Amino acid sequence: MEPLHPSGPVKVYLCSNPADSVLERRVLRDLVFPKLGRHCRDTLGVDVRVIDPFESSHPSQWPDVNTRKDLIKECRESSSGPFLLALIGHNYGRPSLPALVEVSRFLMFLQQMQRAGLSTKELERVYHRDENVSPPSFCLRLAPAPQEDDGTDDLARVLEGAASLCARQQLLTQEEVVAFSRSVLDGDLRFALDNCPPDDIIGRCLVYVHKVVNIEEPAAAERDLLSDLIDNFLRGLVDSRGLAAYAAATECDRRHGYTAHRRRGYARLLCRQVYADLTASIEGRVSNSDRRAADAPAREGVEQEELCAVLSRFYHVARPETGEIRVYVQRRDSRGPLVLTGGPCAGKTVLLAHCAQQIKSWLPDIDPAVVILCTPSLHTPSAAHLLAGLCHRILRTYERSSPAHHEGTFTSNSDLNPASVSRALRNPDLGFYEATRCLRSLLSLLPSSQRPLVLILDGVDQTGRNVALQLVRSLPSPLPPGVKLILGVSSNQTAVLQAIGRHYPESSAPEGARRGSGYVHVALGSADRKQRVEMLMSQLSSSGRRVTSGQLALVSKALTSCGLTLYARLLHAHASLWCSDSDVSESCLPDGVHSSIAALLQHLERKHTSCPVGRAVAYLTLSRVGLTETELADLLSRLEPCQVTQVDLERLLLDLKGFLIRRTVRGCQVLSWVSRHFGLVVAKTYLCTGEARRRVHSEMADYFGKEWNFASTEGKDRNEEEQPSFRVLANARKAVELMHHLRESNRPEVRAKVLISWSFQYALVQAGQLRELVAMLRQDEEGSRKYLKERTLLANILASSSCFLQSDPQKLPALMDAILLPYLKLFPALGSYVGGIRRSGLAVVLPPAPDTVVRLRCLEPDSGSKRLSVTSAAGTQCGTVVEVMVDGSAWVWRDRSVLRLTLNQKTRELKFSGVKSNRGFMLFSTRCNKLFLWDVTTPGRLVEVKVPQAIEILEGFVACERQFCAWWKGDGVLTLFDASRSTLSDLHCQSCVTCAVFSSSGSYIYCGQEEGAVSVFDVERRSLLCSCSNSNHSAVVSIILCENRQEMACVEKTGGVILWDITAEAQSPRLVKESSAGVESDAILNTDYSDAFSRLLLCDSRHVTVWNTCEWETCDQFLAPQDRKFTQAVFSQDGHLFLALLDACPQVLAWRVSTGLCVLSLDANEPPHTLLKTASDIVCVAGDGRLFAWDSGMVGVAGAAPKMGRGVEEVVVEQSGRWFYTSDRSDSVWRWDLETGLPHSNFLHESPVEKVRLSRDDVTLVTLSGEEIYIWRAETGQNVHRICGSRATDILIAPNSNFGVSLSEQGLSRVWKLAHGSVVCAIHLYLLDAQVSPESTFLIGRHGGDLLAASLWSGMISKRFSRAGSWEDVVAFCTLSQNPDYVVVMVASGVLYTWKISDETACQHFRLPGTFYCQPQHFQMTSDGSFALLSADNAAITLLDVTRVRLCSFRTEGSVIKARLDETGCYVAYVSRPTCQENACSLHASPILTVVRLSDGEKVGRVLLCKDPLTLLMGGQQLVFVGFQDGSVGVYSISGQIATLARQSKGCCFDSATMTWFPRATPKIIWS
Repeated sequence: MEPLHPSGPVKVYLCSNPADSVLERRVLRDLVFPKLGRHCRDTLGVDVRVIDPFESSHPSQWPDVNTRKDLIKECRESSSGPFLLALIGHNYGRPSLPALVEVSRFLMFLQQMQRAGLSTKELERVYHRDENVSPPSFCLRLAPAPQEDDGTDDLARVLEGAASLCARQQLLTQEEVVAFSRSVLDGDLRFALDNCPPDDIIGRCLVYVHKVVNIEEPAAAERDLLSDLIDNFLRGLVDSRGLAAYAAATECDRRHGYTAHRRRGYARLLCRQVYADLTASIEGRVSNSDRRAADAPAREGVEQEELCAVLSRFYHVARPETGEIRVYVQRRDSRGPLVLTGGPCAGKTVLLAHCAQQIKSWLPDIDPAVVILCTPSLHTPSAAHLLAGLCHRILRTYERSSPAHHEGTFTSNSDLNPASVSRALRNPDLGFYEATRCLRSLLSLLPSSQRPLVLILDGVDQTGRNVALQLVRSLPSPLPPGVKLILGVSSNQTAVLQAIGRHYPESSAPEGARRGSGYVHVALGSADRKQRVEMLMSQLSSSGRRVTSGQLALVSKALTSCGLTLYARLLHAHASLWCSDSDVSESCLPDGVHSSIAALLQHLERKHTSCPVGRAVAYLTLSRVGLTETELADLLSRLEPCQVTQVDLERLLLDLKGFLIRRTVRGCQVLSWVSRHFGLVVAKTYLCTGEARRRVHSEMADYFGKEWNFASTEGKDRNEEEQPSFRVLANARKAVELMHHLRESNRPEVRAKVLISWSFQYALVQAGQLRELVAMLRQDEEGSRKYLKERTLLANILASSSCFLQSDPQKLPALMDAILLPYLKLFPALGSYVGGIRRSGLAVVLPPAPDTVVRLRCLEPDSGSKRLSVTSAAGTQCGTVVEVMVDGSAWVWRDRSVLRLTLNQKTRELKFSGVKSNRGFMLFSTRCNKLFLWDVTTPGRLVEVKVPQAIEILEGFVACERQFCAWWKGDGVLTLFDASRSTLSDLHCQSCVTCAVFSSSGSYIYCGQEEGAVSVFDVERRSLLCSCSNSNHSAVVSIILCENRQEMACVEKTGGVILWDITAEAQSPRLVKESSAGVESDAILNTDYSDAFSRLLLCDSRHVTVWNTCEWETCDQFLAPQDRKFTQAVFSQDGHLFLALLDACPQVLAWRVSTGLCVLSLDANEPPHTLLKTASDIVCVAGDGRLFAWDSGMVGVAGAAPKMGRGVEEVVVEQSGRWFYTSDRSDSVWRWDLETGLPHSNFLHESPVEKVRLSRDDVTLVTLSGEEIYIWRAETGQNVHRICGSRATDILIAPNSNFGVSLSEQGLSRVWKLAHGSVVCAIHLYLLDAQVSPESTFLIGRHGGDLLAASLWSGMISKRFSRAGSWEDVVAFCTLSQNPDYVVVMVASGVLYTWKISDETACQHFRLPGTFYCQPQHFQMTSDGSFALLSADNAAITLLDVTRVRLCSFRTEGSVIKARLDETGCYVAYVSRPTCQENACSLHASPILTVVRLSDGEKVGRVLLCKDPLTLLMGGQQLVFVGFQDGSVGVYSISGQIATLARQSKGCCFDSATMTWFPRATPKIIWS
């Protein structure tokens, strides 16, 4: 697979005569180049940099000839598009002074000048001899800038004269003489174009020649040189190599010459031409590769392979360790890894990269799969993340080479196969345990003898100690057959090396491995000194330099003292600066890598000044993954007071060329250090204080913040779904850089705000960085707890939808709209998030009621390689939850962290047996009969409660301030502990204690017992005050004190409630009332009391009973679903719902108390163990120890959202769009108010409602129920008439709102008046698909294949559709409200007619081709007859444009469920179910509502419905209504406006606000 965008930046060298092009270059820099850069960045994803060597206004800062040549060479080699832009004017320019003159030639010049009697003193003063230049030359002592008026022009003339003298003596050719007369422009052009292959000229070079006529002629010599350049050199290249050269002429007035006005005119013309030509050239050379940006794992794999290839190029010195690695790879019997160790800068990464490139040549007879991971610390926040990336790489490598590899032939004992591993890797919450299973499964399944896997992991120790140790633990031991593992570890990381030794014991080591370990150990030593010297000399030679023998001896000695290859490369940078007469001593040479880097930086500061150098290297060091050249240039251009130009940066990058690498990160080519030690030295030199680092991070955050805002703004100007992948990736990389610098600059408020911004999240999801986004949202950093709940919610939505979003990230807006809108009142900070979503014209006005709630937390204990079951769990109101596992371990969940609770006593760890909680305290019991108390509100230690006797199983625990009480299973002793006094007392009861409760003051404790008695104890005196007992001696399972009413309620085990009066404190309670649920109950499993709502919940296996605690009577009783049993039930926080657990059910189900309907299902994945409530959350502890938490407010809002009892079968909308009616075929019709989003009223009937009709004037509502017709006043709810005896199966209302029509299949169809229900006439024939004509005069319908029109006044059939010649069956028809005299008719043969009713004439308009057909159930027409919906089948919708007489068909996302035309003829709306692959998540199959504009076929927008629809209707005001199977309704606006929903308020319950209208008790009108 190719990289997403392999092209690097476009770098163009601007070649010109600096004195003759000042205006033109300035105009190009100001107007053309910025515009060109934006265009190429937005459309092609490449940066454009134009290098103008003469940009500075100070000639002293212009580069010399050698630097200019290096710049031209760099542009030619690294530019992915054109590299040369030349401006040739009417002035040739002065000759330039050469920087180098070979020794033989310079001496010849001196000799000839002396013979001619000319002085050579000035030349000898300016030039000095340097034998270190190859070949030896005389060099300028100070390289002057071209055109600088300091005498260099005279020296150039002197050299030109000396060359002429030599030519007279025939010592030089005329061409060699002319070379000393050439100007800067001429010299640069010839260097760039001479001997250049045609591929580097065609499309890569642009030359603009400007001739000015009627001005003063230049000197003959300059004129001849300019003519030779244009007419000979450039013309020859145009003819022979296709050079693109453009000529323009400006004719001047001889009196005024070349005026500024004419120059500006030419500059404007030049700007237009240059922009057009450069744009065309770049677009022709740069490939616009638009691969899927969301395929992040594949992209990261390609980027790692590219980085490996880049690093392997630094392998200049052959290492003997390569042979050892080759032997290991070629051996087939080794079952342990090879560990390559070495010190800092030893070259481990380069060696491993080189070996990775050679492995295929080492194994020529087989096809090895090579996966290498270089510098994993850049993208590795956790071990699980690293392992997931490795699994992705391994999977893609084998899929790429052999997609069907091992398919269906698995022999491993693993319970995972590649397909299941691929599904598991989509989960951003993939834990270390699952990631380890995935890796081990792949390593055992995919490699084979003919396709082995060589896995190379470099820099394992650089990921952090914990991550490195986890990585070692995750590797299989021994390695499966066909797997070779090579690890690169620093030799000073003893902990990691020891972990490897323990993980791979000697028994798994191959013969010949290092004794005492199960792995092959290769220590990387020093490179051979002779080879390093040869490498250094080779590098000097390639750069045109060498050293003297004395200097070579010093270099050789220095290389002896430091055996690192990087040091040799750094010495080359120093030695290349020496002249042959330089005074070099041992003290001049740095003694190590860090010293050499520091010396290099000092040299760069002297050459380029300290400000730009310090900032440039600091920016590169502190960037997260590197910077593009354009970003580095932009950052440096913002520096004050120094001005850093493009050429300044390019010269600096040339000096750092050997120490920076270009690598691809997220589709962008960035610069980064070749070794991390450059960053260490830069940090020590320029970033030595925390304040300095924060300042630089802050500058970078400001820059990327502005870049990000610009990118986000630009994205809003286009459809976000149409952004090319390179733009998506660039935005994502900038977003990640921004977050990194905000964190490091200590700006948590801004960072938190960016984190929950829509544009930030959408960029990362589109770029395939979903896992990184979820990790960022969940990071709980110090000072960044702002928007914590919002971040947690968004993270869990993204994580739970990862499979869906990774396959189609463009659906993120639709997903977030569907999930977040109902909860905006709970999370106001997300208002701007939802508002930032680009809706594309389709917005949610009324979201359907949620049928589930997104989890806020999903945590699991790190219990190693196996899951453990829970034996006990408890929680507190503050949110702390504790679990005790079957192995005796205890885990504490607090905030979003999971910690193991350990207690050590006498060097051994105590095992826990149980835990109970009350208020803010936890009481732990251990297997060694010890109790420990923990106050969760303070971070203090656990306090041991010393019980004198051996304890049984802890049954319960209550607390009141510093008083605590516990009791034991099967024991009649109540243990009272006073923490303030550290005293312990036992209170004895008559029978086994079952429950206890403190009074509010803590003075008394009430103790319920097995025999039905309740004992009251005085806490202060530790004495029994009184007791009472129920008559049936049933065990008391719960005691509820209502002290404000002086009452005590005792809940019996059988479900009964006994009420006692406790007014007299010292006397026995007085029996007030004994109540029962009225049905036989099993043993009560749990109770839940809500004092705020005066309700009590009792749960047994078959029932959940709700009591009113004001009257102490049962409110309602709910039966468990068939063949299921309740295991626990609790009230929701607002009391409107109760949540229950069922046996063997992995969901938490929620019932609405007022209606008894099950309205929510909370997915827990595993059968729950227990359900807990905290102050803000509902917490479910699964049987395997995992913890799931839902926000109580979200549960309340979702549970209170209005739903009908069944699926919505019919929706009727008033003309204004505000009020609409829904029917679910029950006895109720709901009237909704769209402004509140709530049902306003409920129309009740005695039988299920079959049809609902609304008059055109919105006054009368007519319903059909049990063959009875109900006529209602829509506004007041008055049932005006109830008509019996109609035998109707359908009803219609005439458009004039005066008449109703009841259609009967078995009897007469009647026409009657809406006002008083009197029958006007009867129609004897039953008409199918009947419609009332727009003028309310006819009932039109099909009968026996004909289309008939019956008069609404007489009931007679007065009109019949016929066609001369033959009769065909009518299959569909439609009346037209805007053309009331016409009916559109479709017959079986596919012919479309218009039938004029008044004169019964028919006109044929269109015949469907044989490949098209009409589906009568989908046939619809717009009100003006312009469009007809013919069919919705085979994932396509077919429309007929009647006005243009053409068929229109467009593909849909899967099969069409419902389709509806807008009556105005503007839109068509349809609901489709996408086709999804096997094992895809449920969201893939979620229906999608799409609206298409008929005029141009463009999609207006789409909404994810998340549930199955039953009804689709397009109403007035451009609204779309959808009724769902679960009884909810969704309303969507095509105009994009969003209504404010009153029902989004927290805890809202619509039941009490809904008015109920009752029907007449008996029918008022009876038809016979």
